[in-house]
Amino acid sequence: MSKVRNVFLLFSLFVFVTGASASTLQDIMKQRNLSEKDILAAAKTYQPSGRKDEFITFSSGGQSGQVIVYGVPSMRIYKYIGVFTPEPWQGYGYDNESKKVLEGGNFRGKKITWGDSHHPALTEKNGEYVGDYLFINDKANPRIAVIDLKDFETVQIVTNPIMKSEHGGAFVTPNSEYIIEATQYAAPLDDQWHPIEDYENSFRGALTMWKFDYDKGRINTDKSFSLELPPYMQDLSDAGKGVSNGWGFINSFNSEMYTGGIEKGLPPFEAGMSRNDNDYLHIFNWKILEKLAEDEKNYKIYNGHRVISMEAAIKAGALFLIPEPKSPHGVDVSPDGRFLIVCGKLDTHASVYDFNKIKGLIDKKEFIGKDPYGIPILDMKKTLHGQVELGLGPLHSSFVPEEGVLYTSLYVDSQIVKWDYKNLKVLDRINVHYNIGHVDAMEGKSAKPAGKYVIALNKLSIDRFNPVGPLHPQNHQLIDITGPKMELLYDMPIPLGEPHDVVTIAASKLKPKKTYDMGSDSRTGKPHPDATLAGSERIERNGKNVKVYATMVRSHINPEHITVNKGDVVTIVVTNLERAQDETHGFGVDGMNVHASVEPGKTASVTFVADQEGVFPYYCTEFCSALHLEMMGYLFVKDPDKKYEDIKKTQLKKMSQEELMAEYKKIIATNKATDDVIQSVVKYLKDNNYQKYSSIERLVVDALDQYGKIPEVKAKADDAYNKGNLDEAILWENQVWQYMVKTADVGLRAKNNLARTIATPMSDAAARGELAYLEGGCNGCHVIGQVSSGPDLTGSIWRTNEKWVWEFIKDPAPKYNEPYVKEYIDYFNLRMPNQNMSDKEVDDIVEYMKWIDENADLF
Repeated sequence: MSKVRNVFLLFSLFVFVTGASASTLQDIMKQRNLSEKDILAAAKTYQPSGRKDEFITFSSGGQSGQVIVYGVPSMRIYKYIGVFTPEPWQGYGYDNESKKVLEGGNFRGKKITWGDSHHPALTEKNGEYVGDYLFINDKANPRIAVIDLKDFETVQIVTNPIMKSEHGGAFVTPNSEYIIEATQYAAPLDDQWHPIEDYENSFRGALTMWKFDYDKGRINTDKSFSLELPPYMQDLSDAGKGVSNGWGFINSFNSEMYTGGIEKGLPPFEAGMSRNDNDYLHIFNWKILEKLAEDEKNYKIYNGHRVISMEAAIKAGALFLIPEPKSPHGVDVSPDGRFLIVCGKLDTHASVYDFNKIKGLIDKKEFIGKDPYGIPILDMKKTLHGQVELGLGPLHSSFVPEEGVLYTSLYVDSQIVKWDYKNLKVLDRINVHYNIGHVDAMEGKSAKPAGKYVIALNKLSIDRFNPVGPLHPQNHQLIDITGPKMELLYDMPIPLGEPHDVVTIAASKLKPKKTYDMGSDSRTGKPHPDATLAGSERIERNGKNVKVYATMVRSHINPEHITVNKGDVVTIVVTNLERAQDETHGFGVDGMNVHASVEPGKTASVTFVADQEGVFPYYCTEFCSALHLEMMGYLFVKDPDKKYEDIKKTQLKKMSQEELMAEYKKIIATNKATDDVIQSVVKYLKDNNYQKYSSIERLVVDALDQYGKIPEVKAKADDAYNKGNLDEAILWENQVWQYMVKTADVGLRAKNNLARTIATPMSDAAARGELAYLEGGCNGCHVIGQVSSGPDLTGSIWRTNEKWVWEFIKDPAPKYNEPYVKEYIDYFNLRMPNQNMSDKEVDDIVEYMKWIDENADLF
């Protein structure tokens, strides 16, 4: 019985059990003109809400310079990763931390704002994919990027110091020792002008072996090196594995070394570069090369980078050539490392080389000659396992678990061919839409392919999707390969660049973070030096440089007012105090061209010149809560060369005498209340012998210095009042209040520090609890000893009990409707969020709250 019939039997059973309309499915099929095959394909890719994909695909973003992440079999796009070009949603290229990463990709000192990302590659161990890091190359500006898969962020870009163009990257050696990058279009390795007439002498190809430090997750440029190659237009690369481990392979085109000149009346490149019947497959031994790179007699230095000469590599037995069909476009190494698959775009055949035969000829030094640069050439026939006629325009191949089976793309025929490279026979083929480039089976370039699906990366879509103008999306098609025949399941439009190639890994191998450790710099993986916890927000000025230490937590930014002078260089450092996953905040300042994505626990910063006078709102750019729109503040930019009218004075001029008297009495009452607070603080400090503690005594001295300025100003206020000048009296009383506020601020800090000093010593658990409390952003709503935007926590355990408090911190939602909690929710118009604390963290926070209650009289 067919799978389709099984689907319909299950549907019939559903109808019988539920009483649903028997014609529902058939009606939908008829209305939408769907076949039984369509329904089955949809069922194979459909993911019910909450169900996750089995595989994750990383696709190059082509001319966008980015990486696209999507799932298989659903083909749902999950993320665009900013790599070589700015990406606003993530703040990539707009915050300081990511700008520093992008600056690593400056080409010859020049800022590059676009890239042509091509070939993604995953870290490997023993040739198997490991989901720790992803690498990708930039064809347009020879660069390699490192993406940390703990958070799917680009953490490093290195620029090739000798290449002007590349295509053969990024490819990884079996234990991620090196990332391979090979040139595309030959050019001088130095940065000097050379005439095209000197092509064979001055122009060169190259191979770069980028050393990857796995422990640090970064490329070590000092331990990286390159190999000089002939100007043959090297193309794609692959690293050997298994029996060929330690070797690498690069194909090429333009063995003719044709130099073009269509503007001079000469044949174009496409004619001159395809005259020969064969081009060259390059064979190199990177283990020998890394030893050569240790001896300065084997290399030259270009732009501070070691380049091993062809002569040294040839002499050491590290470089060879084999003829291959003309205009090839890729070399793919079989999972066991024995067979190399090469396809020529202008040949209908795929060529299967046997590495054992290659190595045998090398060991015997059996060559058919040398190229013009002295590189030994092996006999093509003696290295071949065989050839298979596949069709027009064979390009790339990908492997599956089935012995000897692989899938190859046919560009001209718009097909994928399934064939046996050991027994040299075609097994199946399927049409794709249209002009396929790369093809990828699940983990299909690793030592242990997973099979199940193949992705066709089609260059054209033409009639597949709704028209969106002359620039069409490209089409990634998902193909089921579990049955005897390939079955097309899904057409997926890709609207970002030309997605040149993909790499796919089992989703179970990826272990990304859910949140950052509090105060992390996501680009370095280390604590951010300017991370700010709740209560440490501040604004610091150093000449024209203003630095703001800010925090974000649902639903406010602290501080909410920032005043600077026109011409100031302003840096705002923002820490997201959330611990709950997916509670990302964004930070943007209107009109300043800065943006940061600040995920839970992350610290990011933006810098700009406040070059225009005015008022500029800043806000959370990520819709994060019901009060998201209220999560904002104002940047005030004043012109230091202007004299501004006192707004309070302006307002007072509009008041009647009665209104002025009311305002005066109001400010007098406010000052009296503020002074009462100050006097209570002074009494507390004196009663607890503050002078015994030098650090607290210094704070008290500062506070008293502010307080000591009040009598002179108060005398001016009283004098104005006695003369009947109420508006001036109010202004002077406002100045009194300013001094009182400063006094109270410093005095309260002194009081709090003294309370901490004389309080019962904290247990280790309570100390850990306080840290979890601060890192969790609890301090954003709760202030110990005071009612803030949330209730004072002092006495919380006494008011309920320890078990209740523990449960509430762990998961507050079930208690929202309890009368005790509902009363607080209604009063503060806020609900306690779930900060996803671990059991251990909750235990520690309860101990911290018990310590607070023990010392309640001090707070």
